[in-house]
Amino acid sequence: MDNTERKITKIAREANRFTVQTMKEDGIGTAEMDVIHFVRHNPGTTQKEMWEALKIDKGATARRVARLEEKGYLTREPNPLDGRSQLLYPTEKAEALRNSKAEIEGSFYEWLLDGLPDDEKEVFCKTLNTLYLKSKEERRAGFLHVAQRVKGKEAQNEDK
Repeated sequence: MDNTERKITKIAREANRFTVQTMKEDGIGTAEMDVIHFVRHNPGTTQKEMWEALKIDKGATARRVARLEEKGYLTREPNPLDGRSQLLYPTEKAEALRNSKAEIEGSFYEWLLDGLPDDEKEVFCKTLNTLYLKSKEERRAGFLHVAQRVKGKEAQNEDK
């Protein structure tokens, strides 16, 4: 039984909704943010590499890249290995957007913690950090232990 009732997921979803709402006010949608995020983490990528990795339509990728270039978030440079393709790079404006997104999320979580007594806030944040570090370690291990737990539950359900 899930004692958390997935509350962490639900809170993160609300924070994301607020972030998306705020970023839309600045003219950036979630699909565009995905493209910016990908290019920031993969500077010098091609559109083909992006649509393959993100599993999005070629045409949609081209439109998003063109819009983001017009808005000043991405630049294109000729690919020296291939005269037909272009390499995508984030601009300083894209890097600033990352900081803006983090600030928006941070503001949401600060608001959420307002009103909690300092001692409760300290214990809660320490517990969150412990859970974060455990989840990060599990990801680095390929989610081995969690996958085993899921498979064990599936086997139990089949036996019923």
